[in-house]
Amino acid sequence: MDHVAIMRKSWGLLPKIISEKKKVESRWYKSRCAPWDKIGKGDTVYFKNSGEPVSACAKVEKVFQFSDLTPRKVKQILDRYGKADGIEKKDSGKFFKLFKDKNYCLLVFLKNPRIIKSFNIDKSGFGMMSAWITVRDINEIKK
Repeated sequence: MDHVAIMRKSWGLLPKIISEKKKVESRWYKSRCAPWDKIGKGDTVYFKNSGEPVSACAKVEKVFQFSDLTPRKVKQILDRYGKADGIEKKDSGKFFKLFKDKNYCLLVFLKNPRIIKSFNIDKSGFGMMSAWITVRDINEIKK
């Protein structure tokens, strides 16, 4: 499977992924949504900042899924995986506040990140606010 992860540009995560300072992409949800149960080892994740073309990709090494989260479990996940997720120690409190009321967490471990020739995608049918898109083949949504 191929996936497109749409990132918040203001968080500056793409450079961290390319430099491998961020080895995990985390997604935190109130309810289960993509890529929950749809992503696995060997899949490819393409990355783009919101409003920009796809510009990078990485392979999935492994995926951890956590459900029935509590603030305590959220803190444990952040303490254990925050650094790999590109979260600096000084920012952990800010991210805890963002995620403490979430019910689900996906950790996507990345390998071999690289910059690619940029391309746009067609998000029709996925919802304009989609932050993650899963397709069988990226060519299905390439413009």
